[in-house]
Amino acid sequence: MSGGAVGGGFGGVPHHVVVDGSGPVCVLSAGLAMSWFDWDPVVPLLAPYRTVVRFDRPGHGLSGPALVPPTAAGEAHRIAAVLDALGLDGPATVVGHSIAGFHAEAFARLYPHRTAGVVLVDSSIEEDARVPPAPAVRTALARGAGTALSLLGAPAALGPATRRLVVRLSRTGGGDPAPAALVRRCYRTSRVLHGILNENTHYQAVAAELLALRGRYPLPQGIPVAVLAAHDGRGGLADRLARRRLERQRALARALGGDAHGDAYAEARFEAVESAGHMVMLDRPDAVARAVLTMDQAVDRAAAQPRA
Repeated sequence: MSGGAVGGGFGGVPHHVVVDGSGPVCVLSAGLAMSWFDWDPVVPLLAPYRTVVRFDRPGHGLSGPALVPPTAAGEAHRIAAVLDALGLDGPATVVGHSIAGFHAEAFARLYPHRTAGVVLVDSSIEEDARVPPAPAVRTALARGAGTALSLLGAPAALGPATRRLVVRLSRTGGGDPAPAALVRRCYRTSRVLHGILNENTHYQAVAAELLALRGRYPLPQGIPVAVLAAHDGRGGLADRLARRRLERQRALARALGGDAHGDAYAEARFEAVESAGHMVMLDRPDAVARAVLTMDQAVDRAAAQPRA
């Protein structure tokens, strides 16, 4: 089964949604400035066993423009709305890459009865995030910058090349495998530039909101959580920075595996994915697929036993 644009219903923004395969539901949500096709290497490994849902957030991929600043709760509601539009109301394993790790965790906290598992793929981490001041001013500045750059022709001139460079630098080897036509179609547009600036501007606010949600909404009892951390094995300063990031990812797994009193309420697993840069789904799609598929028993339990 596959789908295209889904109009309206999600804050008045048409959303591009693609569905493959059959079986228990798995939602793949890409990081900042990424698109649905960045999951292409993972989908063939999952589709024989899962209904794989991919979608573009506003201002990303082929979805409509972003009309409002993002929030953690808003992105959790967006995932739920996408599933509702597809008629998929059973528990889903939610996979979030980079900033979308915030969104996947928020979904699990706000929709525990609809969550079968969570996979965080080199997720963003902000242990001490604070809401920046003057959000309306920041929004206006981001929109102004996007408009000015668009009038100068920056998206058409630099968008695809910048996308290619970012992906190359975020991998252990190789370039951007995305089809050139799709990259041009998405990244030459002012719509995507505005979407990137919108999410980047409100990154800290979303991170701070997620910290607040952690204090109010525990993860569902016994939910399986996998934290996948990229580890490219480079030496020197890069290796020291990578090891520091690994420690932060490991601490995230520990935090998601117990509440404030240290009592375990989630089954959190940490994995350092070797030979992978930040774009883990491109360098090691097998690791991402394995993290989802090894939740089989937990997914079955979630489907059979509704959570409160």
